[in-house]
Amino acid sequence: MKLSREKTAGDAAGQRSANGNAAAESRETVNEKAAAEGRETVNEKVAAASGQKTVNRITEGVIWKQLLLFFFPILFGTFFQQLYNTVDAIVVGQFVGKEALASVGGPTGNIINLLVGFFVGISSGATVIISQYYGAGRSDMVGYAVHTSAAFALAAGAFLTVTGLIITPFALTAMGTPDDIMEYSVLYMRIYFLGMIPNLIYNIGSAVLRAAGDSRRPLYFLIACCLTNIVLDLLFVVVLKMGVAGAALATIASQAVSAVLVTAVLTHTGEMYRLTLLKIGLDRRMLRRIIRIGLPAGIQSMMYSISNVLIQSSVNSLGTDTVAAWTAYSKVDALFWMTVSAFGISITTFVGQNFGAGRKDRIGKAMNTCLAMAAAATVLLSTVLYSFAAPVLGIFTTDETVLQIGVGIMRFLVPTYITYLIVEIYSGALRGVGDVWIPMVFSMLGICALRVVWILTAVPVRREMRTIIFSYPLTWTVTSVLLFLYLHLFSRLKSGLPLKHR
Repeated sequence: MKLSREKTAGDAAGQRSANGNAAAESRETVNEKAAAEGRETVNEKVAAASGQKTVNRITEGVIWKQLLLFFFPILFGTFFQQLYNTVDAIVVGQFVGKEALASVGGPTGNIINLLVGFFVGISSGATVIISQYYGAGRSDMVGYAVHTSAAFALAAGAFLTVTGLIITPFALTAMGTPDDIMEYSVLYMRIYFLGMIPNLIYNIGSAVLRAAGDSRRPLYFLIACCLTNIVLDLLFVVVLKMGVAGAALATIASQAVSAVLVTAVLTHTGEMYRLTLLKIGLDRRMLRRIIRIGLPAGIQSMMYSISNVLIQSSVNSLGTDTVAAWTAYSKVDALFWMTVSAFGISITTFVGQNFGAGRKDRIGKAMNTCLAMAAAATVLLSTVLYSFAAPVLGIFTTDETVLQIGVGIMRFLVPTYITYLIVEIYSGALRGVGDVWIPMVFSMLGICALRVVWILTAVPVRREMRTIIFSYPLTWTVTSVLLFLYLHLFSRLKSGLPLKHR
């Protein structure tokens, strides 16, 4: 798809001037200006830009209330996002068989996450940039970031589509995918990759809205997406007997619905993040800023996925029953990841806007509050999943062998979820102030590299499922310790973050 930007001579001159200013200003300078003007002035700018006389509650409201108000729409949105993937697994597992179940979430899921996660990680740089400029009332810079992000989504989506179609069979073979699920897996992945452009359009669009403090409308879009997927899954798989191809088609059609909805909102809003289709294009200086912030997250996501590919390869060697059990567990495991991810997104936006508005006094309190809430939610979720492991996994399959393996996996891993929380919350807060490279290095060493070492050294000695999955709590714990020490002793947040909540 050809990207174009239609400008008048005045628009072009204004953009050159704005880009010159952007190049001359560092992120710290922007934040210092916002702080010097005072938060009342900043809020007046935001209100003036939106045409409303309202207060930015993220920079002014009660911290725990604002975190929860932002968290729950993200949580529910992530829930519905995961639900349409889970529905695929439930429908094919119950109506096609365990081979089909293994194909839609095991090897395929890891390869998809490897490629898509990298670009979604890079796009997180747009969230940070937009939230900081939005908090500082910089409507011009918000506009440049929005249109550059939209162009990036289109270009990256097209690249992923072509790449995914080509590498699918080679990647699955390299992972040692069992022969009895190979055909299903190739078919599912190739159809899935056809939907990469709407996938990234939705992710970028919802990131823009969340950066501005709007986490409700992305939720509504995902509800519509999920309902569409459920209806189409039942139609394509159960009624029309299309198997895994039907599940994949239902997924990309529902993603297209969410992409259309988020685009419609961005193009019709009166806020400073309005999207004008004819202005979509890559502003090089803004793209460099977005990549500078987002690249570490993209690399981190890719390294996570590479380590998980190795884990999946080890799981594949244990047979189709184990692969199916791991796939079913992964769908349930997503309940934890969507919860902690929602807290991570919340703290990134909260810290980013308060940092941009000069409200550094609120950042430390917000981090401690967010960490406490995440811990409470994790303990509750872990208790429920541990207690009801068998009936929960029974949603996906009735095969007794698969269920037995799945229950063993779940009861080993869910008590260890608590060891991951610092990784998510601290990384999210550091990302909010633009401190991204050191956390990335720690994650690569503590999670990715250590996990690879474990899989290559320990698993050959004792090739069983418990040895493989022990790599998760081991690496989460090591990385949490590294991030805790860095944030409290060396990062730019150390002076503003008390060790105890004050």
